Amino acid sequence: MFRATIKGLLAKKFRLILTAISVVLGVGFVAGTYVLTDTMNAAFDDLFSTTAQASDVTVRAQNAFDAEGGPGGSGNEGREPIPEDILPTVESVPAVASASGDVTGYAQIINPNTGEAIGGFGPPTIGLNWTDTSSDVLSIRDGEAPAGPSDVLIDAGTAASNDIAVGDTLEILLVGGPREFTVSGIAGFGDADNLAGATLAVFDTPTAQEVLDKEGVYDAISVIGVEGVSATELRDDVGAVLPDGVEAVTTATVGEENAEQLQEGLGFFQTFLLVFAGVSLFVGSFIIFNTFSIIVAQRTRELALFRALGASRRQVMTSVIVEAGVVGLVASVIGLAFGVVVAILLRGLLGLIGIDLPSTSLQILPRTIVVSVIVGVIVTLIAAIIPARRAARVAPVEALREADPSAVRERGLGRRLALGLVVTGLGVAALAYGLFGQPSNAATLVGLGAAVTFLGVTMLSPLFAGPVSSAIGAPLARLGLASKIGRRNAIRNPRRTARTSAALMIGLGLVAMVAILGASLKGSFTAALEETLRADFTVSTQSFLPFSPDVAARIEQIPDAEAVSRFRTAGFRVNDQTSFLTAVQPDTLDAVAEIDLVQGDLADLGTEQILVHEDLATSKGWALGDEVPAAFASVGDRPLTIAGIYARNEMLGDYAINRELYDELYTENLDDFVLVKLREGADPATAQSEIEDAVAPFRNIEVLDQTGFREKQAGFLDQLLGLVTVLLFFAIMIAWFGIVNTLSLSIHERTRELGLLRAVGLSRKQVKRMIRIEAAIIALFGAVLGLVIGIVFGWALQQALEPEGVSELVIPGGSLVIYLIFAGVAGVLAAIGPARRASKLDVLQSIAYE
Repeated sequence: MFRATIKGLLAKKFRLILTAISVVLGVGFVAGTYVLTDTMNAAFDDLFSTTAQASDVTVRAQNAFDAEGGPGGSGNEGREPIPEDILPTVESVPAVASASGDVTGYAQIINPNTGEAIGGFGPPTIGLNWTDTSSDVLSIRDGEAPAGPSDVLIDAGTAASNDIAVGDTLEILLVGGPREFTVSGIAGFGDADNLAGATLAVFDTPTAQEVLDKEGVYDAISVIGVEGVSATELRDDVGAVLPDGVEAVTTATVGEENAEQLQEGLGFFQTFLLVFAGVSLFVGSFIIFNTFSIIVAQRTRELALFRALGASRRQVMTSVIVEAGVVGLVASVIGLAFGVVVAILLRGLLGLIGIDLPSTSLQILPRTIVVSVIVGVIVTLIAAIIPARRAARVAPVEALREADPSAVRERGLGRRLALGLVVTGLGVAALAYGLFGQPSNAATLVGLGAAVTFLGVTMLSPLFAGPVSSAIGAPLARLGLASKIGRRNAIRNPRRTARTSAALMIGLGLVAMVAILGASLKGSFTAALEETLRADFTVSTQSFLPFSPDVAARIEQIPDAEAVSRFRTAGFRVNDQTSFLTAVQPDTLDAVAEIDLVQGDLADLGTEQILVHEDLATSKGWALGDEVPAAFASVGDRPLTIAGIYARNEMLGDYAINRELYDELYTENLDDFVLVKLREGADPATAQSEIEDAVAPFRNIEVLDQTGFREKQAGFLDQLLGLVTVLLFFAIMIAWFGIVNTLSLSIHERTRELGLLRAVGLSRKQVKRMIRIEAAIIALFGAVLGLVIGIVFGWALQQALEPEGVSELVIPGGSLVIYLIFAGVAGVLAAIGPARRASKLDVLQSIAYE
């Protein structure tokens, strides 16, 4: 039986290829995700290793805990700078060979050729100082290090992508406003041109302290020990002379901390991509199941002959399982190679959105190989179990019957109905509990519930595949005899129609859910802004990066501006859990925003108080006057008294503090956005022009009215949802291959039927049309079913997120209609190859085919 199985596989290579395609694509996504994230880890590990070699010990302010979040993106959020007079103290330690102060901060470069700010959403815009150890990290490619107040050195990536050369004059946006510098040099991080898309502006130390708002302080001190002194010995010697609140750690430790933080972020990114890889494999499993079901039906006489010759049911079942295992193994190996291509494509996609990874070779770890092969083989085996069991039920007497490719007798639909209802009910229950029950593993339950629900609906779909396909195909049947036959083909075998459309149903169901969620998010955001925003204008950067407080100071000088209110965000901890707060100006907040205070008074928000969102206060059992056990990286525990409890407000989030308290607790002096309320009677157009003129030196600033601000936020949301939709369309592509697969195999199944149709006068052109109409009906059936499920899932998700502010359910009818049309067109395109093959069958050979 084993030899017969292998010979059968080798004899029917086309069938093997069709079966393997979906496994290759799904495994490729998994392997590509691991290759990409492992490559990113290796690249950054190399950079951190290079950085660690530049010094032995780092002196820095002690931190109450590892800071998370915060503005600026400079890498020093929450950690206080240290006085520069500590440097001579460190240099006086006998074990110290040299020491230098490090300064880091916000510096955004303006492209001298376009006048636009460089730097998009995500990668930070870093400014720092050149020290004696900088050459160990930065390799100067052209020019020289900065040596005076007008010099700046920039990274090679920024220089190359923006056509900047040594000697060019650059305008750089800083905390204190814009300032011009001359490019003295261009450098890279070893072989890498930059640090993951971040822009780099390097000044001499006195200039850096001035322009980065670090006069009289350093963010850290890098220390190199004398020869023969270990890093730990140097750390202990330096630590002994440091004042309270300042610590000495080995630079290797700093590198490990940075690597750990990076890996946490990459872990989320990896999980994000693996979710879509899982969707692709889930879709692929339906195709594998469908393929093996058809193959078993086509091999009925062959399997029956095995049974007649003495093969047991177990041997027949094992032969199908072995075939699936071989297909899964071969496809997994090919999928692993395809994963390298996927990793390269994903890396290119990251580059398009501004995240340029440091140069390093692609990392294919043993874990990637093992996981990819195991996942591919297991998914294939699981998908083949039911067809294998069905094959084992073939009776020897089937070998004596007339050739009937569908001779495998499938059970009636009654049992399927009962089982499908049970499975669907379990899936819906898990989904509902995950969405509304607030369990600790909500995401897992939602994913599992969705998968089980899709499985249950797939089991039920043959019950209504016939009627729905009949309704869908009714208009198409009017196109002629071939169209009528194509419609009947889709109706007469509801199981095959349901199986073929199942993968497309899942893919379009998820796409529809994302579309509904996106439309609901935009609708809810618009409604929230209309309710809470009183300001006439919103001032922010084009790329959502924080910006200089000098912007708000300039706007405050405009006569038509009645109230100018700044907003900042940062991370802190409550009961050891990371949370985020918004810093506001109580004296101007009420003028620019509608703050619905359920309890308390905004005027009571001082430097020892905090405002809390109503739902959060209820869940924590907090009341007005209670203490919030807050902790901050700079000072540690700092309990704050609740001065007010407010209803949901998108601008404030869960917590809000006075900006004066923010300035006390955080070192970064940058605004996230500014709201402007005009005086009564002011002309909005004139006022907007005045504001734009005032902030003109800041090339990265946008002044938007309420409509423009809503459109910008909606555009940002569209980009995120667009990325998700693109990844989901990868699963739809697999579903498309499934339709091609099923139609191609069905040509074998219906060879005699097609020959008879040709014999009674059906032309080749009519055969092609028949196959195309059948494919279109199958695709539209899957699309209709998927859209219905997607709408239900979208509604459930919106209802679950309603407490989080997603209050509006919006169903984008236009987009859903486009998806439906897309599915029909995809079905027709999928039928092109099978239809051509069907039309070329020899009539006499087809009639004689068994």
